[in-house]
Amino acid sequence: MPRKRRIDTRIDLSRVRTYPLARRRSKVSRTSLAKLPKPGMRIADFLDSLPDILAAHDLKAIANEIAARHRAGRLIVLGMGAHPIKVGLSPLIIDFMERGILSAVAMNGAGIIHDFELAYHGETSEDVAATLRAGRFGMARETGQFLNRAIAAGAEKGLGTAVGEAIAHAELPHRRLSILAAGIRLGVPVTVHVGIGADIIHMHPSADGAAIGTASLADFHRLAGIAQSLDRGVYVNLGSAVMMPEVFLKALNLARNVGKKVDGLLTVDMDFIRHYRPLVNVVQRPTDPGGRGYQLVGHHEIMFPLLCAAILDAMKRTGRRHRKAHRR
Repeated sequence: MPRKRRIDTRIDLSRVRTYPLARRRSKVSRTSLAKLPKPGMRIADFLDSLPDILAAHDLKAIANEIAARHRAGRLIVLGMGAHPIKVGLSPLIIDFMERGILSAVAMNGAGIIHDFELAYHGETSEDVAATLRAGRFGMARETGQFLNRAIAAGAEKGLGTAVGEAIAHAELPHRRLSILAAGIRLGVPVTVHVGIGADIIHMHPSADGAAIGTASLADFHRLAGIAQSLDRGVYVNLGSAVMMPEVFLKALNLARNVGKKVDGLLTVDMDFIRHYRPLVNVVQRPTDPGGRGYQLVGHHEIMFPLLCAAILDAMKRTGRRHRKAHRR
């Protein structure tokens, strides 16, 4: 039996080595600390007041990079779930489409439901718990009829175009709130990517699986076509944990497969928690090598307006610098 080794638990503190603090690289500097807010301060001043640390640093870096890439003529594509519409962000998204900042929008199947209901009724987002027990969840008549009819009538055009044209041509009372109709009005591609059985309109008798599949596949091909021109562009994933990260990765791969160079991407995932698929399929894999990926964690109704404001401020600043350089 081996002899048990005795451990000397004493340590010679006289041999401890230290070095001057000034020689150490620190991650936080006094110059990066937050500035005090002031009553009535402008958004530019508020952004400047944020500490230049972690997510606040990333927010400003993302805004500056998007502004620079937009000025350079690169595409900026927004991929989104339905929740951003439910929390009131449609006006901001449409505004960025009107400004020419967003080159294209891609959404999941639930997005068209809330987009239509806002355009038609001015209200959306039912209480699922209150209606599920009686089997009434998702069974609003107009939603199923309008959307399924539009998809069946225009499947070959793609789902986003079919529904967008239907909303625009029907002159729905609140159509100015529709991202899909804005896409038709502005000529900005809006694609829709569906998982059969995932959306409430699939429960309605009017649902046509063949038409839904044809329309969604057409939009996937359209998104892959957009991805062909995304070299050094921007892709923002807003509130989609599964569908859009998976669809984006395949569309990007298809574009590269047919010989297109799509590198140097800036990608941003925005959600109120971190998810696996957005991390690997948006932030990490598409940006390797030579690109950059970020995650901004927080509620959409706070973080996305903040990012939009930061982008507009960055565009104003870069425009001012550009004009000064031009005058010289």
